[in-house]
Amino acid sequence: QLQLVESGGGLVQPGGSLRLSCAASGFTLDYYAIGWFRQAPGKEREGVSCISSSDGSTYYADSVKGRFTISRDNAKNTVFLQMNSLKPEDTAVYYCAADRPPTVQAMCVSIIRDYWGQGTQVTVSS
Repeated sequence: QLQLVESGGGLVQPGGSLRLSCAASGFTLDYYAIGWFRQAPGKEREGVSCISSSDGSTYYADSVKGRFTISRDNAKNTVFLQMNSLKPEDTAVYYCAADRPPTVQAMCVSIIRDYWGQGTQVTVSS
């Protein structure tokens, strides 16, 4: 069974940090671009950060540039999202997705993706 499982979410104060993980089972992530998306209550799901399968190129939404870092460890079949300087507006359910888009930017701009995880809640609040 092909699965993506997110972990690492939680409650953090503004300015704090969290590290999300996206672990794959049933398939290898080596040949897939991976994206982190988020959905806040009452809002559409949006792409946050994506990483390519080939050269490790990355894409970040303007709202998280300089604060979030995406990385992948193919040996562990896992992708990470390091989130620093968190803001209340980062509060959302975070999902990872896997697909084979033409570009890493294309991975982040569409929510139509082959595989999705179940999501992990991130709450930034004092």
